[in-house]
Order: sequence, then C-alpha cells, then structure tokens
Amino acid sequence: MFDALSERFEGIFSRLRSRGRLSERDVAEVTREIRLALLEADVNVRVVKDLVGRVKDRASGAEGSASLSPAQQVVKIVNEELVATLGGVTGKLTMSSQPPTVVMLAGLQGSGKTTAAGKLARHLKSQGLGVLLVAADLQRPAAVEQLRVLGRRLDVPVFSAPEGARWRAVDVAAAAREEAARLGRNVVVVDTAGRLQVDADLMDELRQVREVLAPHNTLLVVDAMTGQEAVNVAVAFDEAVSLDGVILTKIDGDARGGAALSVKEVVGRPILFVGTGEKPEDFEPFHPDRMAGRILGMGDVLTLIEKAESAFDEEQVRETEQRLRKGQFTLDDFLDQMRQVRKMGPLQNLVKMMPGLPKELKSAQVDESELARVEAIICSMTPRERREPSLINGSRRLRIARGSGTTTADVNALLKQFKMVQQMMRSVAKGKKPRLPVPGM
Repeated sequence: MFDALSERFEGIFSRLRSRGRLSERDVAEVTREIRLALLEADVNVRVVKDLVGRVKDRASGAEGSASLSPAQQVVKIVNEELVATLGGVTGKLTMSSQPPTVVMLAGLQGSGKTTAAGKLARHLKSQGLGVLLVAADLQRPAAVEQLRVLGRRLDVPVFSAPEGARWRAVDVAAAAREEAARLGRNVVVVDTAGRLQVDADLMDELRQVREVLAPHNTLLVVDAMTGQEAVNVAVAFDEAVSLDGVILTKIDGDARGGAALSVKEVVGRPILFVGTGEKPEDFEPFHPDRMAGRILGMGDVLTLIEKAESAFDEEQVRETEQRLRKGQFTLDDFLDQMRQVRKMGPLQNLVKMMPGLPKELKSAQVDESELARVEAIICSMTPRERREPSLINGSRRLRIARGSGTTTADVNALLKQFKMVQQMMRSVAKGKKPRLPVPGM
C-alpha cells in the first residue's frame, strides 16, 4: 500500500546523503517535499500540516548528532513523527475480567467486515482463547452463510438466528451472551449489518445492538482502498456508537496509504489490526513503529520473525536441523521448507519486510506460480527419487514432467538448483563458509 510513498521518501533522503550539514534552506526544501509526498498519498491535510510542522521544528533545532549524517538525522526525526501520527504504541483489545469479552464489529457494506470477523476469530483462537462468532448481520442475505463457512473452516462455532425465526439483530445479540456462557467461550465476536453508506437506520440498529451487548470493544472495519472517505466514515461511526478502535482491511492493495496515516490523528481511535490479504491468516496486529519502518523502506524484521514462528513447525524444524548436521538434505526437506515459507504469506510481502534490499529487488514481481510448478515436479517423483535424485535418468525425467504438467527442461532446472542448494547445505553442516553460485555459471 505504501510503495509510492516509500519511493518518494527514498528519493528525498537520498538527495541529503551528500550534504555535510543541513541549512535552513535544506530543511525547508525537505519538509516541502515531505508535505507533497504525504498529500499525494491522500493523507488528511490537517494531519500533514501537523506532522510536517513537527518535523521542521525538530530538524531546524539543535538535534544534530556527531554519529549521524544529515540524512540519518532527518530519517530519525521523520520516523519518530510517523510513529506518533500512526498511534505511538501498539493498541490491544480490552479483555474483560469476567468472560466473555464482547467485540462488536461495525462498518459499511463491502469493507470486508464479515471476513475480518473470521480473521479476528482465528487470531484470538491462536492465542488460546475460545471464540464464538455471532452472525448479527441480517441485512445482507449471504452474510450469515458466509460467517458459517468461515466458522467451519476455522473450527470456530457460529451463533445465528434459528432457521425460520423472525429475529432482529438485537434478538441475536441478546441470545449471544447466553450461548457463549453455555459453550464456555472467552470471547464473542459479533458481525453486525452494514449499508452502502452511512444512514440513520444503520446507526439506530447499531445503537440498539450496542445497548444489548454492552461490548468491551467496538471496532470499525474500514477499507483502506477508500482513502480519505474511510476517515470520514470513521468519524461518523465514532460520533454514533463511540468506537474503541479500527480494523483496516485490504492494505495489500494499491491504496495510497492516506487512511492509515490519518485515522488516529483525525478520529482519535487507534488502528488495532490490519488485513494484509485474502486468507484467514493474512491478519496481524497494527504496530505503528513497524509500519513507519515499512513506509521509510527500513523493512519490518520483527513481523517477519513472528510470521516465521507461527508458520514453521518446531518439531519439523528440529528434525530438518538434525539431518542437516549429518549432511543430509533431500527433496522432501526442500519441499517442506518451501511449503512452510509459503504459509507466511505472499512472497512479495515478505520481500518488502527485509531491510537493506535494493529498491529494484523489493519492487520486482515474484512469480508465485513458479513455486507451485516446483511443488508439482517434486510431488511427481517417487519417495526414493526424492531421497536419491541421482537415480533420475532420462525416462524418469520424462515421466516426472508428464506427471507434473511441465517439461523435462523444467525438471532439469529444478534438479540443478537443488544440487547447488544441497552442496551449500553440506558445506554449512561441515562448518565451512558456502561458496555462493555465480548467476549464469
């Protein structure tokens, strides 16, 4: 979402690297370019004015450091002010001392509210909490069934109105607490109805549901793709039902980032979670400091580590490590590692979290279908062929290619790449520094 803004900041800071010191003229030029970059990113005008004003005051003051270059000083200041604008600290859900904790989701139709309910349920379940999903969106015909499908996929129970009953949303809300107590659930996540636009009927229904539920957390789900309109929607909902936080969806799209950078300053409510993709696992807590790092092209190592910890099976990692220590690394190990990396999310997103990579590499398109092709080739091999690739002769290559829907050239390329990786792994196992292959050799 912040690609264009990141590129603008990188260009601004690169021009400062050759400066020995920052003059008042340099500061004025830099802050003017930062202002233009933020406005082009659809950030709220008042937010831009306040942020740039703080940056200018600090950059013009006596904040120099003998250990930092002028460019580094400006990056440090901008980073700290971006973190403050995004909320400062990582927000958390308010958990009740007497379960169940009730979380009510609100938002306009099409913002991804029902999907966000399922993602939030999965996130809370991964923390060891018992979750109950509640289908209180009776306006959109498919909403209840969509939530049921998500519940089955996540193995989370879903409470809804009995078949044929003429319940209203408040009736579902009233019965949800009793159902949570009956099932012994710690958290209740309630999906409410939305509209195509903010209207009186929507707000009246939300107020009624809120009175019945008495939620500990009222979260607004907003679509990052709507830009500044997302901030206007947040203001309207906050005035009507008093929000506790925001879930920002679709930040993996090509939105310019204005909503994320504006909502906390304008609405006064923190962004608690962000949706980073379509899958249930593409959902994470919002960390202002990490997001600022991504915007400034510094990467996001902590989130990358957390994704790796959640995706990789510890027992499997230990077994693979033991085989590596013995100098053993098979195509089965190669396949297992590749599958676990893919669990971490789209590779394009992972690359952007790595600090220090060239801009060309971060912006390069990663072909996910290539990984699927590799998986198909390995799965078309026999168990013995995966253990002993040297057995694969011409006729076996032809059979594997046909079985995987690829060509013998694809099979040959994979085997050549695997041999190089295998040699590297053996060198590591022996304590030697691996010799990296030269492209094209």
